[in-house]
Amino acid sequence: MKIQIEATDQLTRIDGVPVRLWEGVTENGVRCKVFVHRIAVNKAYDLGPFERELAEQMPPGRHVDLRHIL
Repeated sequence: MKIQIEATDQLTRIDGVPVRLWEGVTENGVRCKVFVHRIAVNKAYDLGPFERELAEQMPPGRHVDLRHIL
């Protein structure tokens, strides 16, 4: 399965771990929510472009109770 995801400004906690909510859509058009705790890139690659793009997409988030997301 492939999912295209886009960051939101919403943060929540799952099992005590802070996560950011991303909204996604599968190849077949099914909308879903993705909870991301961490993103990592192999150090062998140039991290500059990734870090700049991520910073643009990841403003400080607003905390939302998980019950209000699902």
